[in-house]
Amino acid sequence: MAESAVVSRHLRTLWGWPTTELGVVGWPATRRERGFASWHYWWQAHLLDCAVDAANRVPTPQRRRRIGALARSHRIRNITGWTNRYYDDMAWLAIALERAERTQELTSVRRALVALERQLYDAWQPEVGGGIPWRVKSDFFNAPANGPAGIALLRLGQVERAQEMADWIDANLRDPESGLILDGIHLPSREIERPTFSYCQGVTLGLEAELAVHTDDDRHLERVTRLLAAVEEHMTERGVISGGGGGDGGLFNGILARYLAIVAVMLPGEGKQQQTDRRNAAALVKASATAAWANRLEVEGEPLFGHNWNQPARLPSGSAGAGKFTAGGSVTASAVPERDLSVQLSGWLLMEAAYQVVAAGL
Repeated sequence: MAESAVVSRHLRTLWGWPTTELGVVGWPATRRERGFASWHYWWQAHLLDCAVDAANRVPTPQRRRRIGALARSHRIRNITGWTNRYYDDMAWLAIALERAERTQELTSVRRALVALERQLYDAWQPEVGGGIPWRVKSDFFNAPANGPAGIALLRLGQVERAQEMADWIDANLRDPESGLILDGIHLPSREIERPTFSYCQGVTLGLEAELAVHTDDDRHLERVTRLLAAVEEHMTERGVISGGGGGDGGLFNGILARYLAIVAVMLPGEGKQQQTDRRNAAALVKASATAAWANRLEVEGEPLFGHNWNQPARLPSGSAGAGKFTAGGSVTASAVPERDLSVQLSGWLLMEAAYQVVAAGL
């Protein structure tokens, strides 16, 4: 139902071109949004990732065609190619396309993955101590770029670089007091940006869990244990992922849920601590999904998820107050955040994560 709601409210052909499909970023949409003047590269990457989830869950020809249409439309709308100036954007797209190729045999994206892998790998800057910046020629090196880039590169076979990224995050961005991952650091000045966003925790958990599978190195298990405990203490309320927003922030909690599911399903080891970590990660996903579903609205028989899963969802009354770009390049929330595609994708991400956890018997 989460899939159906996003498909019916948000997916449209791109500029009337056949065999295309892209997500309109608001519902109800402004004229600018309906024409894809605003389209938000990294939101579309997560839409593609959700479409891969759906095809993996229940394979159908329609779902496979949708994955191809979304990937094709992403390339068309980006105009200049697959890449852009933002390494975090490119990392999210690489993750989605790699999964599409690996699980759905979408061979048409191979050239895109080669281009994205090169951009992410070459962005590493040892002259300032490592890490990749969030965008080209920036002095800001953050978890939202290094975390998903590490996951993408790991899945593309660049295990050593992925491990360097995980080590860099742990050395530079882990808050010794809370145990959470901070947003980022300016280099070489080493000025820290201290917000602790839920998606920073999610991508770090996912990267460390997958490295534990690939390297058999206990330090990755230990980091998962430590960060999972910090998330439970600081980012949940009665076992439910707390907070949430709209605009770019609408995706943050859904991303955390996705990678909590990765921990629950993939974390290796039969020790007592690993069993506890898998069980606790699964419990957070399931409790969050239960809360989000209980607090949804039903609109024409389909769910509308709230931006905060612990609170009842609100119905957007129109397109007034639509999200806008800030000077720094991020997207603000709509006046009613439930209007934003990001918020509804987060709900879909959460439901797919819960399905994966339950399907694994957790």
